Amino acid sequence: QLQASGGGLVQAGGSLRLSCTASGRPISNLRVGWFRQAPGKEREFVAAFSGSSRYADSVKGRFTASRDSALNTVYLQMNSLKPEDTAVYYCAVTQTIWSYLDDARRYTYWGQGTLVTVSS
Repeated sequence: QLQASGGGLVQAGGSLRLSCTASGRPISNLRVGWFRQAPGKEREFVAAFSGSSRYADSVKGRFTASRDSALNTVYLQMNSLKPEDTAVYYCAVTQTIWSYLDDARRYTYWGQGTLVTVSS
């Protein structure tokens, strides 16, 4: 089971940190992805963490994924937020290979989503 949290309302240029906490399995054994879905748009890949990180071009240099194994949590630190980052953010886990980490269809378990709203 995955629990995503940390969303909220922030002004453009601000920061938020999202958390994805797993229960039932050590998160250090999992590949965790972050996706987002804005109103009227398809779900898109944001980042993935599996010891090392992979990012969508749209967030590279602004977002950072990390892990705290003791808390069984993966984080997504989001800096320099833009209005276009507004979306519901989801975390999910997969066992797929590195090349497919940006493919939502490869993920088997999803958290419930947390809303991020960036005002201009």
